[in-house]
Amino acid sequence: MKALAVAVLSSALVLAGCGDSGTDGASGTDGAERMPVTAAFYPLQFVAERVGGDLVEVSTLTRPGTEPHDLELTPKAVAQLSQAKAVLYLAGFQPAVDDAVKTQAADAALDVTQPANLIVTGADDGHDHAGESADEHAGHAADGVVDLHFWLDPTRMAAVATTVGERFAKADPANAATYTANAAALASDLTTLDEEFTAGLKTCESKELVTGHAAFGYLATRYGLGQEGIAGISPDAEPDAAALRDLVSHVRESGVSTVYAETLVSPALAETIARETGAKVAVLDPLEGLTDASPGSDYLEVMRANLMTLREGQGCS
Repeated sequence: MKALAVAVLSSALVLAGCGDSGTDGASGTDGAERMPVTAAFYPLQFVAERVGGDLVEVSTLTRPGTEPHDLELTPKAVAQLSQAKAVLYLAGFQPAVDDAVKTQAADAALDVTQPANLIVTGADDGHDHAGESADEHAGHAADGVVDLHFWLDPTRMAAVATTVGERFAKADPANAATYTANAAALASDLTTLDEEFTAGLKTCESKELVTGHAAFGYLATRYGLGQEGIAGISPDAEPDAAALRDLVSHVRESGVSTVYAETLVSPALAETIARETGAKVAVLDPLEGLTDASPGSDYLEVMRANLMTLREGQGCS
């Protein structure tokens, strides 16, 4: 009986240790408590991990393989936001996160909209309106939507990294110098990535970029390409039959040889356009979340894989 009592007590202690620890902070291998940080989706998670290093414990609200636009939060996830010292999010990208931040993490929240320097595009129809006349562009102004996919421009990611470093330094002044140094190192890596894209896409036969949805506007603008999205800025903004016919005609007339499908989104529409035009289908990763199918283990690797895909698809020498 005594042995049984000891066994039961030992089991109880083990089970107690397996409970949910929330986001109160975790201890590293050195025993020091880490600052709890929450990131809304993958690109912000990547920045938080690089800037915070071993000083932070980063959790993400968007699980790998989940389409971030469609995120719904459990009551537990919402409640745990109040325990984070910093919550990184992008206002307007995930409505559920916006609502949760307002109620649970207003003081800890960092909306990266300002450093990302977002732009307003034309109507959410997937088309690039940069070549329109002033009157034509004005006609779309009332229907304008904000393009939120800033992270596909490395220079905008670098600006966000700097701001995150400043916020972490404010939340944890004792380690401010480390956060500042880490943010600078990440910004340097992103500058190098930008230089690689600039050189790699400088001499391409085709400047027309036809993508699964209009997520690549910042990348296209940065590197001298024109974007035509099959769907709009949101993957849910699917084209009607007339828009698909127009896009098929555009692909044929422009001599586009590659149509890009995406991870996390069905390739059916891209495959349909490719079949109608004789183009081939390649896959670009919009980096809204990593999956087992992602062509890399982090933001930098996937972006470099995207560059290789673009160089082949656009006929870059």
